Amino acid sequence: MTAAAYDAVAVRYAEFVAGTWDDHPLERAVWTAFADSVRGRGPVADLGCGPGHLTAHLRSLGLDSFGVDLSPAMVELARAARPDLRFEVGSMAALDLPDASLAGILAWYSLIHTPPAEIPAYFAEFARMLAPGGHVLLGCFESGGGPLTPFDHKVTTAYCWPMDELAGFGAAAGFTEVGRVYREPVAGERPMRHGSLLLRKP
Repeated sequence: MTAAAYDAVAVRYAEFVAGTWDDHPLERAVWTAFADSVRGRGPVADLGCGPGHLTAHLRSLGLDSFGVDLSPAMVELARAARPDLRFEVGSMAALDLPDASLAGILAWYSLIHTPPAEIPAYFAEFARMLAPGGHVLLGCFESGGGPLTPFDHKVTTAYCWPMDELAGFGAAAGFTEVGRVYREPVAGERPMRHGSLLLRKP
């Protein structure tokens, strides 16, 4: 259902996200910190990569990055925009990658549509794929201390998460928290706080 929903809006979504974060130096700093943590240690997967803009940004930061997305239309756009990069169709809950084969995972707003009961399986898969010392960086809508809240996303139902709960899922999967960053919405965005969470596999 999520794949079909994003297939239907792929071109508009690609136009929307192009340059979306140009005015968010805080988020660029978080991506750079993530890159500094995993550079030179092995491949890095951008899971839920959409049209591949962040996969390309990670490559510009010196990472051996590739992208995976559930939407075939998104992957087609990504391949057309960056034929020099690797993009695959797949579910980040069950990827055909060897154990301990990744240095890093970026899941930037990639879990926002995932029903809460399914979140532990995603963290378990992240832990399986990451090598010891690997990092995962998550981006999400953050509840600002309030409860988990579903909302009507333009594509399909999404969730606004308490960061402590996401960090708890990470801890249960064996990750240690490195840090978290919050930012408030700007004009034109949904009136929701944004959060990022950096985790490390011991």
